Amino acid sequence: MSPEMFSTRHSGGGTIMIWGAFSFNETMELQVVQGRQTAAGYGEMLQRASLMTDNPRLCGNDWVFQQDNATVHNAHPTKNSFHENSVTLLDPPACSPDLNPIENIWGWMAREIYKNGHQFQTVDALREAIFTTWSNIPASLLETLASSMPKRIFEEINNNG
Repeated sequence: MSPEMFSTRHSGGGTIMIWGAFSFNETMELQVVQGRQTAAGYGEMLQRASLMTDNPRLCGNDWVFQQDNATVHNAHPTKNSFHENSVTLLDPPACSPDLNPIENIWGWMAREIYKNGHQFQTVDALREAIFTTWSNIPASLLETLASSMPKRIFEEINNNG
């Protein structure tokens, strides 16, 4: 069996919530989510990430933004902000864990960050490892995941999603 099957992580030492986005060949700057996420806070974070600009640097002119069905994502202020900034959204199915490729990125990062049983003594050390790992995501992984979207969407439609 794979060693990942038996990995454990110490808990209770603090947490950090991160937001990230990527395209075919590049990642956007990670954002640390402070406290409980609200629609207003989510909108501010998207502004900091430069998502709500005319042309986010990583996306060019022809792009679609994908997010899940979290409450803050579906709030009226959030939807209005996307509309006002001409951001095209991919309508998420009600339950679709396999559709969003960012989940594959988070899994890859967790394996990298905690490989060989690595543990962190402080949230700052964990934050540093997260940001370092994010900046070292292989371009081939981004390309593979972005290129997988047509197939993911086709399978979702095929499964009546």
